[in-house]
Amino acid sequence: MYPCGNCRAAAVGPDGRCAACGAYQQQAAGTAPGPAPAYPYAPAMPAAPMPVGGVDLRRGLRIALMIALGVSTAVLLFVFWTDTQTRVAIQDMLDNGVTSTTEQDLQDTDAAATIAGVLNFVTLAASAALWAVWFRRARINAEFFAPGSHRFGIGWAAGAWFTPVVNFWFPKQIVNDIYKASVLPGARAPKGLLNAWWTLWTASGVCAMVSSVLSAAAGARIAAKGYDGSSWREDVEALKNAANVSAFSTLLLIAAGVLALLVVRQLGGLQEQRATAGPAAAPGMPDMPGAPVHPGAPYGAPGYAPGQQQPGGPAAGWPHPPQNPYGSGPAGY
Repeated sequence: MYPCGNCRAAAVGPDGRCAACGAYQQQAAGTAPGPAPAYPYAPAMPAAPMPVGGVDLRRGLRIALMIALGVSTAVLLFVFWTDTQTRVAIQDMLDNGVTSTTEQDLQDTDAAATIAGVLNFVTLAASAALWAVWFRRARINAEFFAPGSHRFGIGWAAGAWFTPVVNFWFPKQIVNDIYKASVLPGARAPKGLLNAWWTLWTASGVCAMVSSVLSAAAGARIAAKGYDGSSWREDVEALKNAANVSAFSTLLLIAAGVLALLVVRQLGGLQEQRATAGPAAAPGMPDMPGAPVHPGAPYGAPGYAPGQQQPGGPAAGWPHPPQNPYGSGPAGY
């Protein structure tokens, strides 16, 4: 045991993990007495960037992500206000006709909507980047809790969110596996919050696409006909409908943002609890040979030998096919 470089507690074992705060001393393996622990699944997945010695319980990334989600949700409230102002301006045009006043109102609301759109893009991009990194880390941790039980490789934990079409169901399958692996043995994964967040998230995306199609179609007709055609009112009404759908999509996204923040908090708590329970609590997992593992010992704590292979593990005829962390789909797909 030697002092932690993060919390200064004398709680760092030979694997380099601090049992007090969960931080890893990346140079500990070279400076601490005794041999450096080997990555337990190196023979099967040498390219997998697993954390040294056990699960990664550092909270900095999680806190940063929660802050980013909060800021992004606040910006979405501004976006919803601009959507409301746009609908009011369009309704005024329908009631009073095309006048200099109604045109000026539309230009003002369009300028406000542009500012809101830029802010929304910046905050959503920051949140998405942090989310991808955090989600991948959660997937890596889940591999330690339940090796070989996941349907997708580690690379998909980040890539699935940005792959068209499959991003409507691959991420949900991945997070389902993470939740299942992160709960205590014998406990059921809490899916209510997770399912509510995913439903709102996907519904918001569908509504946003519908709004974009309606707005583009109405805008193209108005640009082609001008304001002198007999159907201008119907075209402007279509713009209003697009604004209504856009406002509804924003409301759904606001709710999804709040639930996403709660999902990050919940999953982080589940993984901390699961890691504290120790590897001996895993159902059907025999004790690691070579070092005594006491029930309740956290991953990476003294007595946990992450470099030892389990009987029947990846290096000894593991029944599950190894997953390529940068593969193109589920193992064996």
